[in-house]
Amino acid sequence: MLIRIALKNLLGARLRTILNVFVTSFSFFIILLMSGMYDGMLQHAKNVTIDTEIAGGAYWHPNYDPLDPMSFEDAHAIIPNEIKLLVDQKTAFPVLVSQASIYPGGRIMPAILKGIPPDQNIVNMPTQSLNGFNDGTIPVLIGKGMARNTKLKVGDSFTIRWLDVNQTYDANEGTVVYIMDTENFKLDMGHIWVPLDIAQSMLAMEEQATYVTYKTGLKEANNKGDWIIRDVNYLVQDMEAIIEADKPGAQIMFMILLALAAMGIFNAQVLSIFRRGKEIGTLMALGMTRLRVVMLFTLEGGLNAVFSATATLIIFGPVLLYFGVNGIPLPLDYTEMGLIMAKRLIPVYSIRLILSTTILVSIIVLIVSYMPSRKISHMKPTDALRGKAIA
Repeated sequence: MLIRIALKNLLGARLRTILNVFVTSFSFFIILLMSGMYDGMLQHAKNVTIDTEIAGGAYWHPNYDPLDPMSFEDAHAIIPNEIKLLVDQKTAFPVLVSQASIYPGGRIMPAILKGIPPDQNIVNMPTQSLNGFNDGTIPVLIGKGMARNTKLKVGDSFTIRWLDVNQTYDANEGTVVYIMDTENFKLDMGHIWVPLDIAQSMLAMEEQATYVTYKTGLKEANNKGDWIIRDVNYLVQDMEAIIEADKPGAQIMFMILLALAAMGIFNAQVLSIFRRGKEIGTLMALGMTRLRVVMLFTLEGGLNAVFSATATLIIFGPVLLYFGVNGIPLPLDYTEMGLIMAKRLIPVYSIRLILSTTILVSIIVLIVSYMPSRKISHMKPTDALRGKAIA
């Protein structure tokens, strides 16, 4: 009975219903879009790190600590046989790491020198550009961050100075053969990449490496010597710790969006109910109890939530889908700020996000429908019919 009356009231007041449904569905849309953008940013950062740097994981020399450049001096050795077999099968590739200094334009800058096989295809880096360069200088691959800081361009030469295994300083000219843009600021800044065989010759570390990166899906080598396996979970734990630490900020942002949506819904619902004081007075004069009046208006709010969810799917669903496929162009280069960020941010709409948003917005609609209807139902029918203001 009540649901038929509620439907009749909603369909009978089309303009009011359309306004309420639009405000609520727009709130749905904004919360889903903004939360999806935030989740997409975190997911993209993790995917880029795995794609350009981690792959399936790595075997580290026991002395290697990527956060301590002083460890690089002792973090090199001949690759254990079983790991070397993976390299020979092209399912892994070695990297040799050392400290270096570069002199672009007469300035001195510290850098991390990394030797990498140009023909590797396990991580998404343009290492093939290091092939076929033989003008007598060292071919060098750098990131756009390094290029920006050093003002180097493709074809520019600069001096590289390093310390070899015999504690002897040496230097040679390097030439920039390619400037990469991986969206991974850790690779794009502070690193210079050279062919592995050239790095081994420069450092007098033939056949040696600092770590070996392997492709996704490989089983752990049984005989890896004293080298340490670092899987994806270990290598992304720093990023996951950052994401975990940022969760309170994400929750605050979600609550702010929810509060803003609640204000819009509250204004629309309250205005609608308070303008219907005479209607409520008529219902009570005809014998409808206060409880049933409150239930009627709360039920209307629930139906509004259902209509709003449907409207969001029909009206704003294609927009959300478009952004989810094509992304949202960003006006700034956030890698300059030390953030792993795509040029186009692709929102991620998880089932959890959709369900939690739907439930929370629906609860808000029910609450803002219940509270004013409860208050107005306590008026005397005669006062409501005369349109007396509510105290």
